[in-house]
Amino acid sequence: MKKTGTTDLPLHGGKAPRWLFERMVKLSGAITDAIIYEYGQKEFLRRISDPFWFQAFSCTIGFDWHSSGTTTTACGALKMAIKPEETGIVVAGGKGRASRKTPNEIEAASEIFSLTTKKIKELQYSSRLAAKVDNTCIQDSYQLYHHNLFFTENGDWAIIQQGMNNKYARRYHWLSENTESFVDEPHCGICSDRLEENTLDMTSKKSKETRKISVDLIKDNPEHLLGYIREGEQRNLIMPSHHPVLEVDVGRGGMDMLRKAYELQPENYEELVALKGMGPKKIRALALISDLVYGTEPSWKDPARYSFAHGGKDGFPYPVNRETYDKSIKTLKEAVEEAQLERKEKLCAIKRLKDFITL
Repeated sequence: MKKTGTTDLPLHGGKAPRWLFERMVKLSGAITDAIIYEYGQKEFLRRISDPFWFQAFSCTIGFDWHSSGTTTTACGALKMAIKPEETGIVVAGGKGRASRKTPNEIEAASEIFSLTTKKIKELQYSSRLAAKVDNTCIQDSYQLYHHNLFFTENGDWAIIQQGMNNKYARRYHWLSENTESFVDEPHCGICSDRLEENTLDMTSKKSKETRKISVDLIKDNPEHLLGYIREGEQRNLIMPSHHPVLEVDVGRGGMDMLRKAYELQPENYEELVALKGMGPKKIRALALISDLVYGTEPSWKDPARYSFAHGGKDGFPYPVNRETYDKSIKTLKEAVEEAQLERKEKLCAIKRLKDFITL
């Protein structure tokens, strides 16, 4: 699995006007059809999971060049434009409450696709764990509020989700190709103009030993952690002086969760993270204790690697030209239709040739 990147975007008010959004749906649908026809479903998933391509795509269909609404509106347009019966791709989830409907929408897709119960559960697991990793293992202070899962009948998928931090948003992209681990260096490219300090990245290679020790601490029985984590009113964690000090107050509820994790005996760090109730505070506490006791220092570097800017709706870098927009939609649709017609004619010609040879 490749997590192909993140993007930091400022929060803007307002929404796309109806006349623009209707065109966004048409143009995004035409672009999607063209890509799928020329290169196939997997290539579409690869492109949509690329933060640079997605940003350029959102600018092409006419939204703000750097607004957080780029994600929610572009994904909303794609969800309306992509017809599973025609493209073989389903778009589940969305913004806010819509994101929580993702598991049910995956199940509903079984009426369109021939999804087995196993495949449904695998897709639901991928959706849930990708969100949990970005909220729990990547502690960069961004709270997720948007989640879209793009998937095919074969189980290939891409995920686009976004988190909010004060006046900024950060977008995360995932791709199912070459799936190996959800917690070990899943980033393929992370784009951000804003770096956060004291970011705990438990997916980094530098955090490998800390991940291992975190699991060992749980499997050995978390009761011995009480020397570092105290329950009740006076709760604190003794921390080493050589890395950033973060709030790690787990409380009684947190200790109860650690005890339940001990009873379940997770085999590896992914299983530990996947446990219900294993949130950011518990993950951070285990990481810090691992560091303190065994010297396995985790990565405190924000995983963002690249910076970029593109140039919508608000007139930048230039106002949307409706005539040109409509022409683009028409041109793309005609191109796809002509390509499909040409393909159909070729197949008919081959069939006629076959019949001729048979005679």
